[in-house]
Amino acid sequence: MYAIVKNGGKQYRVQEGDYLLLDKLSLESGKEIELDVLAISNNGELSLEGGAVKAEVIEEARAKKVIIYKKRRRKDSKLKKGFRRSYTKVKITAISA
Repeated sequence: MYAIVKNGGKQYRVQEGDYLLLDKLSLESGKEIELDVLAISNNGELSLEGGAVKAEVIEEARAKKVIIYKKRRRKDSKLKKGFRRSYTKVKITAISA
């Protein structure tokens, strides 16, 4: 059994026991949340209505820094930027159809 959930403009395919990195939700660890469900698959049948996905907040953290570097050859033009994503790590605890 799996579900397709939506959070922060992105869609995720999840099963029970999966860990997800969602956009920062500003919640305490240990808190239970319910995610928006788009579809649930149960024994090969896809259902678009009903259902719920519950998840437990594990932690809030920041990812490793990603360096963006642009260089235009022969133009003496360089650009260096860094980006560090804030995320909330959750564990999928229950999927009900």
